[in-house]
Amino acid sequence: MSKIGMRNAWFQVHKWIGLLLAVLIIPLSVTGAALVWDDALDHALNPQRYATSGSGLLPMQRYVAAARGVLARGDRIASLALPAAAGEPVIVVASVAAKPKRMAGPPPRKTVWIDPATARVLDSAGSGGGLIRTFHMIHGSLMIPGVGRQVVGWIGVAMLVSSLSGLWLWWPTVGRWVRGLRWRRHRNIDTNLHHLLGFWIALPLFVLSLTGAWISFPQVFGGAQGGVQGGAGGRPGARPGGQRPLPLATPKLALDAVIARGIAASPGAITKIDWPTDQKPVWKIALAQGDRAITVADDDGTAKLVPPPREPLARTMRRIHDGTGMGLVWQILIFLGGLLPAILAVTGIIMWWRSRGWRAQLKARQRARVEAVAT
Repeated sequence: MSKIGMRNAWFQVHKWIGLLLAVLIIPLSVTGAALVWDDALDHALNPQRYATSGSGLLPMQRYVAAARGVLARGDRIASLALPAAAGEPVIVVASVAAKPKRMAGPPPRKTVWIDPATARVLDSAGSGGGLIRTFHMIHGSLMIPGVGRQVVGWIGVAMLVSSLSGLWLWWPTVGRWVRGLRWRRHRNIDTNLHHLLGFWIALPLFVLSLTGAWISFPQVFGGAQGGVQGGAGGRPGARPGGQRPLPLATPKLALDAVIARGIAASPGAITKIDWPTDQKPVWKIALAQGDRAITVADDDGTAKLVPPPREPLARTMRRIHDGTGMGLVWQILIFLGGLLPAILAVTGIIMWWRSRGWRAQLKARQRARVEAVAT
C-alpha cells in the first residue's frame, strides 16, 4: 500500500472510531476528568462532612461508638481512618448487612464522617449514592448492567487505535514535523483546534486508554503477570463471585487491646486500622512513619511489624489511570487527557458534518456539468 493509501486507511479508521463512539467517549471523558479531583469535588458538594471543630484526637473507641450510633444492626465496621491533615474528619467504613436482593456484586458499604475533636457524626452515606459515586459508575461501566466494564474496556482499546491513527494523520505530509505544531493548518478554527489538541494529548490519551483497558480486563493482563490479580473482578483479596472479604461480626480482641499490642510492637502515629475479616482474621494497623504496618492476630494477639507490601502492577496501573499519589503535574495531564477527548469528539463531528456538505456540493456541480455536456 502506498503512503497515500495508508494515510487514507488510517483516516477512515480514525474517523469512524470518533463518529461511532463519540456519544460514549464524551461521558467517559468528562467523568474521568472530574474524578481526578474527587476529593476536592466531595469537599465542594458535601461541606458538612468536613465541618470539623478542631484537630485534637479522642480515644478511637469513641469514634467507633459514634459510628455505631448511625449504623444499622448487623452492620460490620471494616476500617477506621484518622485525619490525614488538620481539619479533616475521622472516617469509619462499615460493611452493610442488609444487601438489596437485586443488587449484584459485593455487599454495599456505608461511610461515616466524624469530628475528631468531639466524636460528633458529621455525615453518613451509603456506597451506592451521590454524584461522585454516579461518576464512578459512568466512568467504570457506563451504568450498563453486567457487561458495562467490558464495554468500557473495548472503548479503551478503540481509543488506543484512535490516538495512534490521530498522530499519524497529524504528521505533516510535506516538510519537517515541526510544521504540524503551527496553529493555522486550516481555515476553520475547529479543525485547527482538533489538530493541535490531538497532538498534545496523544501520549497521555494513549497511557489512559492502555491503563483503562488493563483495569477493565484484569484476567487478560493478569495472565501476563503470571496470574490474575485479585481473583474475580481484579480486586485484591476478592472472593470468587465478586465478594469482598467480610469483617468479623464479633472480633475476639477489643480495639483498645489491639492498639496497645500494636504500639508495643512498634511505637508510631497510627493512620488507619483495618478490622479482621472472615478470610484473614488479623487486625492491621497502618503507621505514618515509612508506610509501616503492624498486624495483630485476632485469636492470640500476636503482633508483628510487617514491611510495606510490594505494589502489584495492577494497582500501579490504577494509580496511573486515576492519578492517586502521582503528583500534581500528572494529575493535570490526565485531567486534560480526560477533558480534551470530549472536545476532540465534538470538533471531529463538526469536521465530518462540514465535509458532507462540501461533498454534496461537489457532486451537485459534477452532475450539473454532465447534464450541460449532454444537452
